[in-house]
Amino acid sequence: MDIKNGFVGAVGNTPLIRLDSFCEETGCEILGKAEFLNPGGSVKDRAALYMVEAAERQGLLKPGGTVVEGTAGNTGIGLAHICNAKGYRCLIIIPETQSQEKIDLLRTLGAEVRTVPAVPYKDPNNYVRLSGRVAAELDNAIWANQFDNLANRQAHYETTAAEIWAQTDGKLNAWVAATGTGGTYAGVALFLKEKNPAIKCVLADPMGSGLYSYAKTGKIQIEGSSITEGIGNSRVTANMEGVPIDDAIQVEDPEAIRVVYQLLHQDGLFMGGSVGINVGAAVALARQLGAGHTIVTILCDGGARYQSRLFNPAWLAEKGLAMPGA
Repeated sequence: MDIKNGFVGAVGNTPLIRLDSFCEETGCEILGKAEFLNPGGSVKDRAALYMVEAAERQGLLKPGGTVVEGTAGNTGIGLAHICNAKGYRCLIIIPETQSQEKIDLLRTLGAEVRTVPAVPYKDPNNYVRLSGRVAAELDNAIWANQFDNLANRQAHYETTAAEIWAQTDGKLNAWVAATGTGGTYAGVALFLKEKNPAIKCVLADPMGSGLYSYAKTGKIQIEGSSITEGIGNSRVTANMEGVPIDDAIQVEDPEAIRVVYQLLHQDGLFMGGSVGINVGAAVALARQLGAGHTIVTILCDGGARYQSRLFNPAWLAEKGLAMPGA
């Protein structure tokens, strides 16, 4: 019998999906790790679980305690599920710019949600820094601190990367993914480079993030903006320190939207905006490498969390973007 033990036991072991339309478009095998099939609906379930269990092992989180986090949504959703499963309270601080679907879902899951203005990390009232101060003021509480908590990337080193390696039988040429905290990209890149240094590890980045320029020049420079949520950064997090980056690819919003709608209409996959960045970068990398290569990326979450935005022609038009095929 193959029975998982509750929510926690169901995290991970997601399938690797061949993205047929993009394989045909490029002549490469473009494979997406189906993280939207985690029980909380996103790749962040893995990091949430590892961060909570690390705090438990260290004696920092005791029965009845509170987990506090500043999040763009998906890590908070994963934490809320895990807190319910383990008997903890969950307090989430989220920028008010994030989709209403994610904010509503967090509240439905029972998390206490505080929305705050979106301000740069250097501002003391940035949602990440504020969440750290709030956690410090509470009894029996931890700050998950996903950006600089190395349990985040360890989750992907031990599980996501090991699964990708087994699922491809080690026969892959490149790994490409966007980063917010850096945990997913970093954990997988570190594992794959240990297994085979020839595997190319490429950072995908939206406009409005400084990581593309960091990878290319060693300096953070930010240009433009993006409608994507939860990815990109204006700093190098602890999770990204010392992590191999062979190259970086910047994907603009129109291409990300084209990719998301192609995934929906040709591959039957209803995906979120960051998937557009990931698969868009995988397509660009496939064209660089040429036909016959195998490239793996992450299908982070589903499109339902962005339905009022990414799949709303009026909202896209407000942002100067067109719905493909409209």
